[in-house]
Amino acid sequence: MSTETTSLNGVRSLPRIGDKAPDFTAQTTTGEVKFHEWSQGSWVVFFAHPADFTPVCTTELVEFAKNKEFFAGLNTKLIGISIDSIHAHVAWVHAVKEKTGVLMDFPIIADLDTKVAQQYGLLHPGESTTAAVRAVFFIDPNHTIRAIIYYPLNVGRNLEEVKRVLKALQTADKEACALPVNWQPGDKVVIPPPKTLSDIGKHDGKEGVEKIDFYLLKRNLN
Repeated sequence: MSTETTSLNGVRSLPRIGDKAPDFTAQTTTGEVKFHEWSQGSWVVFFAHPADFTPVCTTELVEFAKNKEFFAGLNTKLIGISIDSIHAHVAWVHAVKEKTGVLMDFPIIADLDTKVAQQYGLLHPGESTTAAVRAVFFIDPNHTIRAIIYYPLNVGRNLEEVKRVLKALQTADKEACALPVNWQPGDKVVIPPPKTLSDIGKHDGKEGVEKIDFYLLKRNLN
């Protein structure tokens, strides 16, 4: 497992699935956050938005706030970031609460110097050199990046897909399985394929197992 996001020539590369999530200390709307310390023992959904006081970003972060109980129920903390000042963040959170009644009470990182954005590869010059792309990092309790989703500046992310991916990652870990196309909580999961000839057929006839081929079997969750 990689613990660095720097290539051999010294140029910082994008964090990848399986990398250790870069640690940082930053000011946020809920106070100073030392990331690895703050997230210890929890899953984290870490998401970037291009700018405060913008329409698409407002709709997104309101939805994250509305779903905070879902994430808390999965032992998951939310944290956001954009290349804005702490004063802009606080004013935006206040304005959104006044207009929508929704309080975005998760920490939002102030990153005017782009230090954290650069650690997480959030500046994509082909898209923008001054705004972070819409990225979502799924980070497990061991600080390992488990999934990454990127969106362009003009397309809002799908919160139902963010929730599905988080639930899928936790289910795969708990059940030692894989998840098939379009999997939703409650659907059958995929049994790992046989690794030896003697493994072939060992699940035949088991209750709740659907056999499509010797290498493709699904089962119900208990």
